[in-house]
Amino acid sequence: MPRRRTLSTDVPWVELRTTAADWKAANPALLTTMLGELQLIRAFEESVLELAGAGLVHGPAHSSIGQEGGAVGSIVTLRSTDAVNGSHRGHHQFLAKAITHVSGGAIDPTAVVDEPMQALLQRTLAEILGLAQGFSGGRGGSMHLQWLEAGALGTNAIVGGGAPIATGNAWAQKHAGTTDVSINYFGDGSSQIGSVLESMNLAAAWKLPVMYFIENNLYAVSTHADEVTADPRFSVRGQGFGIPSWRVDGMDPLAVHLASQEAFDRMRAGEGPAIVEAEVYRFFHQNGPYPGSAFGYRTKDEEKAWRARDPITRVETELARLGILGPDEAASVRAQAQDAMADAVAQLIEDDPDNAGRRRIRPELWPDPGVVDTGIRGDASELAGLTVAEPSAHTGGWTEVKFVDAVAAAMERRMAADSRIIVMGEDVHRLAGGTNGATKGLRDAFGADRVIGTPISENGFFGLAGGIALDGRFRPVVEFMYPDFMWVAADQVFNQVGKARHMFGDNNTLPLVLRTKVAMGSGYGSQHLMDPAGIFATAPGWRIVAASTAADYVGLLNAALALEDPVLVIEHVDLYGTADRVPDGDLDYIIPPGSAAVRREGSDVTILTYLSMVGHALEAVEQTGIAGEVIDLRWLDRASLDWETIERSVKKTGAVLIVEQGARGTSYGGWLADEIQRRLFDWLDQPVERVTGGEASPSISRILERAAIARTEEVVAGLERVRINAGGR
Repeated sequence: MPRRRTLSTDVPWVELRTTAADWKAANPALLTTMLGELQLIRAFEESVLELAGAGLVHGPAHSSIGQEGGAVGSIVTLRSTDAVNGSHRGHHQFLAKAITHVSGGAIDPTAVVDEPMQALLQRTLAEILGLAQGFSGGRGGSMHLQWLEAGALGTNAIVGGGAPIATGNAWAQKHAGTTDVSINYFGDGSSQIGSVLESMNLAAAWKLPVMYFIENNLYAVSTHADEVTADPRFSVRGQGFGIPSWRVDGMDPLAVHLASQEAFDRMRAGEGPAIVEAEVYRFFHQNGPYPGSAFGYRTKDEEKAWRARDPITRVETELARLGILGPDEAASVRAQAQDAMADAVAQLIEDDPDNAGRRRIRPELWPDPGVVDTGIRGDASELAGLTVAEPSAHTGGWTEVKFVDAVAAAMERRMAADSRIIVMGEDVHRLAGGTNGATKGLRDAFGADRVIGTPISENGFFGLAGGIALDGRFRPVVEFMYPDFMWVAADQVFNQVGKARHMFGDNNTLPLVLRTKVAMGSGYGSQHLMDPAGIFATAPGWRIVAASTAADYVGLLNAALALEDPVLVIEHVDLYGTADRVPDGDLDYIIPPGSAAVRREGSDVTILTYLSMVGHALEAVEQTGIAGEVIDLRWLDRASLDWETIERSVKKTGAVLIVEQGARGTSYGGWLADEIQRRLFDWLDQPVERVTGGEASPSISRILERAAIARTEEVVAGLERVRINAGGR
C-alpha cells in the first residue's frame, strides 16, 4: 500500500461574523458614517432605476441595491491615495470611494450633504446619463466610472477585466514606497475568469498590496453560482495561491469592515494580497428596475428573505439598540439623501415640451458630437524639446553593431536616463537577454525590481503593466515573446489599455511600450509567426513602430518611451543577427510620429513597406529595373503615418504597391490600401497592388512556411503586376 499524508496549505481561510460586542465596541462615528454612505448610495441607485424605467438611461442600469454593505464596509476608512476598481455593477463601489474622499471619511448624520457632496452626486449621475459634465464627459457611462483624484481607478464592463489593472496599481504603490492599498471588486462570475486567477498568482508571488473583494451575490444573470463551480465558497481560491482569505456576511457592513481591516493591516505591512468574500444579494435583476423573480430564476420567498437582511436595516437597528441614532434621526438621514438626489435629477432632467407628461434630459447638457474621436491618444506634444534626427542624414562617424545588440543598448540607455522604466516579460531576466538577447545586460545593470521575469500568463502580466501605466509613476516595457500571444491577452491589450484614454474621457495617460518580434522563417509554426501590425492598426489607441535599421530603432524606441500613449514596437528576427550601425555620440535622438524614410527614389511606383521587407523591396527593384520609390513607413498606425511623404510620392508615381510579409487575412496593407484609395484616388492610375503572404498562417514545414510568406520573389512578382497594369511602361 502506498503511504499517504494529508496535505494542507497552511494559509488562513476564516469566516468572520460580528457579535453584539463588536457593534458596541465600534466607533459611533464610524457607524453613523456607514449609514450616511449606505443611504446616499441607496437613494442614488433608486434614482437611476427610476430614470431607467422612464427610458432616460441609455444603456444598462446595473443596480447595486442590496449590495451596498460590501462596498461601504470595505471602503469607509480608506485613504484617497488608496485605490479601487470594480466591474460593470460598480456604482456603489465608485460612490463609496468618492463619498469617502469628499467627506474625509466622516459624515454628520444631521448634515449628510454639503455642496461638494451634492456636486459629486450630480456629476456621477450625469456620467451615467452620458452627459458632458460627467467625470468622463459621458463617455464612460454606468460601467466605466473613474475619478482618479478620489482613488477610483475605473469600473469595468469586462467580467474580471479589472483584476490585472488593480494588481498593477498595487505594484506601483509598493514600488513607489507607499503603504497604500488597492481593491479589485468582482462577483461570483469573475471568480472563474483566467485574468483574475492570473492576477492572484502574480500578487501572491510578488507580495503586492491588493485585495480581491468577491461580491458573491449568488447569480450571474440568471445562472446560480452552484451551477458553475464545485465549491461556491469563492474565497477558497486563495488556498491555491497562498493568499489568506476571509468570508463574511456582506449584509453586515461591520463584519465586512472588520475583515477588511485585518486584511489591510497585512497588506500595509508588506505581507501581500488578501481575499474577502462577502455574501450579498442584488435585490433587482441583472439590469433594470425589476426583481429577478419576474424572470423566473428566483422565487419571491427567496427575495423576501434577503430583503429582510437589508444592510441599511441592519445598521439602523444596531444604531438604535446602542442608543446612538433613533428611528427619527435615521429617517432624516434617508430623507437628506433622497432630497439630494431629487435636486441632482432636477438639474439634469426637465419636462419634455414636445411630449406631455414625459421628461427629457436637458438638451444643453449633452456632449458636443464634435469631440467623439478626441482623446483616443495624446497629441505627442510631450516630444517637444527632444532632439529630432534622421539617421540617414548623419554625417559623423558610425559604430558597427548587430541589430539585436542595438535593441538592448537602446533600452539600457533609456533605463539609465529614466528610473521610471521597468521591463517585464517571460525570460527577459535570463538567458543572456531573453530568448534572442534583446534584453542583454539589463538585469545586471538595473536589478530584479526593474527587469522582471514573469510567469507564462500574458493576460495577467500585460494587464498588470496596464495598471502600472495608468498609475503614472512608472513606464512599463512589456515583451511578448511572440506576437501571436497577444490573443491570449486580447482583453487587456485592446479592451483595457487600447481604449482607456478615450473611454474615460482622456483623463489618463498610458505610457506603456509593448515589444514583440516577427519570427517568420524560424519554423515555429502557425501559433508563433504572425505579423501583428494589421490587428493593432485597426484597434483604437495604439501607436505602432517598426524599424528596418538599428539607427532607426534607437530613434523610434526613444520616441516610444517618451510618449504618453501605448506603443507597439515590432522587431524582426531576420534583422536581429544582421551587421548594422548606429551613429557615434549622442543616441538620445528621436524619430517622431509622421516620419517615414524614402530609401530609394523612383518615378514608376510607390512601394510602402516596413521591417525586413524594406530590404526585400530594394532587392526586387534592382532585379526588375522598375523605378520604384521605396518608402520605409516606420510609424504604422493611422494617427502616426507620414501622409505627407506618401502623398508626395503617389502624386509623382500614380501607382502604389504595399509590401508586407505576413498572412493576407490579418494584413496591415488591407486597411492601408483602403485609406490610400480614399485619400489619393484622383492621383492613382491603377488600383493599389499588394504583396502579402498566403491566406494561411505559416506552417512548420520549411517548404510550406516559405510558400506562406513573402520575400524578394513575391515583391518582384508584385512589381511585374504593376508594370502590366501600367501598360508595360
